[in-house]
Amino acid sequence: MPELHVHILDELERPDEFLSLLDASVRVTTGAERPEASSCEVLVAGVPPRHLVEGNRELRSVVIPWSGVPKRTRALMREFPRVSIHNLHHNALQVAEVAVALLLAAAKRIVPMDASLRRDDWSPRYEESPVVLLDGKNVLVLGHGAVGRHVARLCRGLGMEVTAVRRGSSGDASGRGEPPAGAVSARGGRVCTAAELPSLLPEADVLVVCLPLTDETRGLIGESELALMSENAILVNVGRGPIVDESALFHALRDGTLHAAGLDVWYNYPTDEPGRSATSPSEYPFHELDNVVMSPHRAGAPHTPETESLRMRALAQLLNAAARREPIPNRVDLNLGY
Repeated sequence: MPELHVHILDELERPDEFLSLLDASVRVTTGAERPEASSCEVLVAGVPPRHLVEGNRELRSVVIPWSGVPKRTRALMREFPRVSIHNLHHNALQVAEVAVALLLAAAKRIVPMDASLRRDDWSPRYEESPVVLLDGKNVLVLGHGAVGRHVARLCRGLGMEVTAVRRGSSGDASGRGEPPAGAVSARGGRVCTAAELPSLLPEADVLVVCLPLTDETRGLIGESELALMSENAILVNVGRGPIVDESALFHALRDGTLHAAGLDVWYNYPTDEPGRSATSPSEYPFHELDNVVMSPHRAGAPHTPETESLRMRALAQLLNAAARREPIPNRVDLNLGY
């Protein structure tokens, strides 16, 4: 089998462990200053330097070692359509587990009950319960990629009925491991397209947003969409904040149109280190609402011991496929941004 030269821009944390996962035909070099970087076939870099792409006639793929595509990378690589772009979904299960944790906490009102008992106040135990039973309820999962498929599986484990929504027509599923729109997936549940969203929302007791932020998805869920959802509906967002209209979401929660929400993604973020302890996540006071569970965009962050091992295995799987001249997983459509 011909040798595949892969250059990883950053130094490896655990090189021996990573190299043991690769086929013998994969040759790896690392480091930003190595001359080998200018002649590799596969470059692993979140934001590849222009000169390593522009001056390398051998380059056929760039791998972003996380999910998503930085704006600078997207802008640069549009100039080099001969080079395919791929990313990793190693943390998809972590994100899905946080989504379900937020769902359970919101449905059962865990946070305000915890706060009450910390004040030695047992009164929630004797009041009419605001909690929602999830078994048998309908969950609409927006986004049928790696995260969305894990969310769907976990929700089925809770006894919920699952409908997933993904972009485009049946032709868009090619190479992404997704069933055609309108089909029942191999693991159960319907798979529908975004065009069907208005007819699906009234059936949804739970809406879980797992989409990337693009021109198409920004503001996808607004006041009219939230108003379509069923009584006692819950929204969970682990995609990106602006997919759900900020004002519409706050007012739906405040006014009771929406029963509860679990939010891991927001509208304002710190821009420097001092801001990490002094930045409101929204211009609206979500923190004043007891029907919101707030999480600081950490669902996919590398805070578990398994994260780096999962990243190495996912990257090795992708590089081994490239070495075998098989289709490389997780190809990014730069026009869509994911």
